[in-house]
Amino acid sequence: MFFRLLPWEYAIRNLFRRPLRTCLTFFGLTTVIVLVFVVVGFIRGLERSLAVSGDPQTAVIFSLGMGENLEYSSIPMRTSDLVPASVGGIQERFGQKYVSPELYLGTQVGVGEKEAAMGLVRGVTRSALLVRRQVEIEEGNWPKSGEVMLGRMAATKFGATETEAQIGQAITFEGRTWKISGIFSAGGAAFESEAWCRLDDLQQAMKRQDLSIVAVTLASSGDFADIDLFCKERLDLELQAMQETEYYATLQKDYGPVRWLAWLVVLLVFGAGVFAGLNTMYGAVVGRIPELSTLQTIGFMRRAIVVSLIQEGMLLAAGASLLAAFVALFFVNGFAVRFTMGAFSLRIDSVAVLIGCGVGLSLGFFGAIPPAIRALRMPVVDGLKAV
Repeated sequence: MFFRLLPWEYAIRNLFRRPLRTCLTFFGLTTVIVLVFVVVGFIRGLERSLAVSGDPQTAVIFSLGMGENLEYSSIPMRTSDLVPASVGGIQERFGQKYVSPELYLGTQVGVGEKEAAMGLVRGVTRSALLVRRQVEIEEGNWPKSGEVMLGRMAATKFGATETEAQIGQAITFEGRTWKISGIFSAGGAAFESEAWCRLDDLQQAMKRQDLSIVAVTLASSGDFADIDLFCKERLDLELQAMQETEYYATLQKDYGPVRWLAWLVVLLVFGAGVFAGLNTMYGAVVGRIPELSTLQTIGFMRRAIVVSLIQEGMLLAAGASLLAAFVALFFVNGFAVRFTMGAFSLRIDSVAVLIGCGVGLSLGFFGAIPPAIRALRMPVVDGLKAV
């Protein structure tokens, strides 16, 4: 059975009849939705950073039993020569095989006058640019002796400003002062939060002659099983191998509880927003009981009035969602945050916009229904006499 709805303009006019209440409700909803965007942007940024870090053609060789803790790995220096000599199918160009010996650790890094903060340092050779194909030097040059090259997110990880992490500035770690020679990017990968220096320099500073990992890029005809077989046969070296994509997929799994906690925060923010909307809408509806009773008197059904009140809530929520999306895209998107694995950028992509705006519209819908039903349960006669 059809029923007559109130004119659409009626809901719009009602929003402007109480400008102060409308503005307060609008900015309250906007604040809640922006918080949702921040949390969802955190989740999407973390997931993207791990997703783009792995190369399906690259394998990582490290100490047996280290799990995902590559910074604690220790393998013999000769491993970087034994692997290409014993394993076929490694990519090669102009006689140079794509094998990168690396020393990787977490250490205290001091920048400027600030207190030293935990950072990630990787000692590499030039071959790292062959294996880490997503790495590009954006500014400056490859580090010479006593120099270091920073990822574009390293300043955030070290707790430094962009000025303090510019080319020519100095940082300290492992008891030495290093000059910044360049800035590199890696397409959003985890490498961007690291500092890279020469392998021999880092070995001298740490008084170590071993490696943490050996990264190998396979040719299209190569097979990861050959590397895995080499690690299992050389029991004296105590090695294990893992595809780089598998390694970062494992990290994503390990950070699963963090993502679930973030989604729980989204749910809690949504719940708080619903209750705030209920409180606001209750105040708005209770003050309009005579008006709503009059509408019933002149022939409008209660369902039509409920639909009109929902329209008002949805209009406010839609406007708040658009403003929150604008704020998130221009002020939240790309904002750098520190994390245990390094640093990454908040990411407001199409999924984040869909979730944020969906939460906003849900706030308007669910926040309007309960107060509207409660107000319309009052008998029409009592409602006409209400003040």
